[in-house]
Amino acid sequence: MTKHDAARRAFLVRAAVGAGAVAGAGLVPGAHAQNPEHHKQADAPPQQHPMGGGHGAFFNHDDAATIAAFTERLMPGAPDKPGANDAGVLNYIDLALAGAYAELQDFYRRGLAQLDAYCRKSYNEPFQLLSAAQQDEVIAALEEGKAPGFTWPSAQEFFNTVRTHTMEGMFADPLYGGNREFAGWRLVGFPGAQVMFTPIDLQSKQAFTRAPMIGLQEAASSPKRKG
Repeated sequence: MTKHDAARRAFLVRAAVGAGAVAGAGLVPGAHAQNPEHHKQADAPPQQHPMGGGHGAFFNHDDAATIAAFTERLMPGAPDKPGANDAGVLNYIDLALAGAYAELQDFYRRGLAQLDAYCRKSYNEPFQLLSAAQQDEVIAALEEGKAPGFTWPSAQEFFNTVRTHTMEGMFADPLYGGNREFAGWRLVGFPGAQVMFTPIDLQSKQAFTRAPMIGLQEAASSPKRKG
């Protein structure tokens, strides 16, 4: 892992710990930037695509590949350190846009279309086919508002929204489709829901290692345990 990757991971982890509530929060749509025409949705149903993990609720194949690559560069994985793809961030955002964040569907459609146009003009390739270094250059240009061709959402609005949703997908309750196998919670030492905390637990200064109570989606996707 490069110093750049490590710094990005460290930023998101610090932000998640600082936010506190993110780790146990559900889907609570915030005041994201919206176009006055955001209610105009495409008539065609979302395409199914072979991304696995229950994807295809909103994203088509190409958009899913772009979001998977983008979020992995925001939260890159490393040995024994889960990244966005390990935690199922794509699945979280996909399900959220088909449900609680449905008002952001047009925001994502337009943002992804502008991102694709910018990458093809600047690198002659879509985002998901760029090298990691090139993807980082694109992300930096968005973050700094230096990527031309973005109208609505602006480059910075798109970057900030995807980064926020990446954090949610890493650290929110697995019930909502991300934080697979409690990867994000384990990363920050968050204990999750427990039946109880013993006096020893409360007094211990060691990292809490007991697995959280399993969520509904996690239970549905896990192999059946023998009774």
